[in-house]
Amino acid sequence: MKRHPYDGLPRYANWRRALVGVPPADVDPVVSFPFKLSATDRIATAGSCFAQHIARHLRRRGYNYFCTEAAHPMLSAEQAQQYNYGTFSARYGNLYTARQLLQLFQRAHGQFSPADEAWQEADGTWLDPLRPQIQPGGFASLRELQADRRAHLAAVRKLFAELDVFIFTLGLTETWRARSDGTVYPVCPGVSGGVFSAEQHEFHNYTHEEVVADMLAFIDALRSVNPRARVILTVSPVPLMATAEDRHVLVSTTLSKAVLRVACDSIIKAREEVAYFPSYEIITGAYTRGSYYADDLRSVTEPGVAHVMKLFLKHATDRPAQQAPVPAQNPAPAQSDAHLARSAHLVEVNCDETALDDGTD
Repeated sequence: MKRHPYDGLPRYANWRRALVGVPPADVDPVVSFPFKLSATDRIATAGSCFAQHIARHLRRRGYNYFCTEAAHPMLSAEQAQQYNYGTFSARYGNLYTARQLLQLFQRAHGQFSPADEAWQEADGTWLDPLRPQIQPGGFASLRELQADRRAHLAAVRKLFAELDVFIFTLGLTETWRARSDGTVYPVCPGVSGGVFSAEQHEFHNYTHEEVVADMLAFIDALRSVNPRARVILTVSPVPLMATAEDRHVLVSTTLSKAVLRVACDSIIKAREEVAYFPSYEIITGAYTRGSYYADDLRSVTEPGVAHVMKLFLKHATDRPAQQAPVPAQNPAPAQSDAHLARSAHLVEVNCDETALDDGTD
């Protein structure tokens, strides 16, 4: 007979039995998942840099990765990647915050039109303030930028209307926005284009309550155009590149990720057909002893990504037999540097936030 609620706990509920002495690759913090993805489901992704890994593995495993903004057939695969086609389900670049996602939906459906329409650079080219790195070298004219934006937002409308599952990786709470109308930028103006102005731009660090409100507003808006849509939330394990708060970047990272993780818990309790997948916990858990990060302490190594995707395929899809194997934790010494470089590249290749690091010490 039980003497108290902690008698007879399942293994997963006890730290020692669930983690101590268990090989890192065998740790599985997913107890249950509310629904299964099928091979025919149209699966879309958006979010921070880490979300790119999910798209890459789903495509590799033969799932129906849904893209509505494809590159022109004349572009090579390398050129398409350079111009950010296929990185996410549409060419929106990194969506680090819940407010960015909500504003994307509103812009696509004619509910919000940012006053900061375009940036003209010193060389005469034009940049989209909400996608400053989407077009290498910028657009040749304002008309070209506007035409590309119209096509992009049409692709976003199609995406939201026709997807079956939307996977969103929340990355940050810190952001910069326009003082005039609250438009949220993916990176501070002046970093990857445009000109920073303290009179026009302001820093904001989103609270738990704001993140929850924005995500619930987005989910309700998504369901208004696509009632069957299911949503999977994750939190990026990639630390902040830099913080605009007057404190250590480690402290800001911890706060930001904590806010996002708690927000996810509130969101899944408030809406049905919304699930949380613990990518963040799998990568950052103490049981890994840091082995899932490269030497820069930010980039997630391929063994870490493989561990996440192995468990995602096992619990969230109907084809667990095709789960991805986890590569060896310690590559041969001769291959180690190249392995870490490749792993870092996979995360950083299309990451707006990396522009915040000027490389100085």
